[in-house]
Amino acid sequence: MSIYTAIATSAGRDARAVSSDGKLDVKLALQKELGGDGEGTNPEQLFAAGYAACFASAMRLVGAQQKLDVSDASVTAEIGLSPNGKGGFQLEATLRVELPDSIALEAARELVEATHQVCPYSNATRGNIPVNLVIE
Repeated sequence: MSIYTAIATSAGRDARAVSSDGKLDVKLALQKELGGDGEGTNPEQLFAAGYAACFASAMRLVGAQQKLDVSDASVTAEIGLSPNGKGGFQLEATLRVELPDSIALEAARELVEATHQVCPYSNATRGNIPVNLVIE
């Protein structure tokens, strides 16, 4: 049983995306790289924003469990879109994690790997798309 369900509706890449509560209402546009005008956001940008926010929040939880101060940490998600060789498309992700200098590299690796096991986006993508974790 879900503890929360997000609901959004869209008619496609050249339409709008609207959440059921009206808090999200964005113009979507096909990227220039795909032949569109690029005059709006796109699903990959929305996915990147969601993954970055989710991973950063999960890292705060894991950091607290490991007694690490990650309050100044940030996550940048890069979501790539490429042909899958079968007439469709596939995604790939790179998460760039910026941590405070006070966290040693080995502790940083353990933190990021543990976060990758906790984050719902990581759990959803595991085994489905490549996810590259980079500590900066």
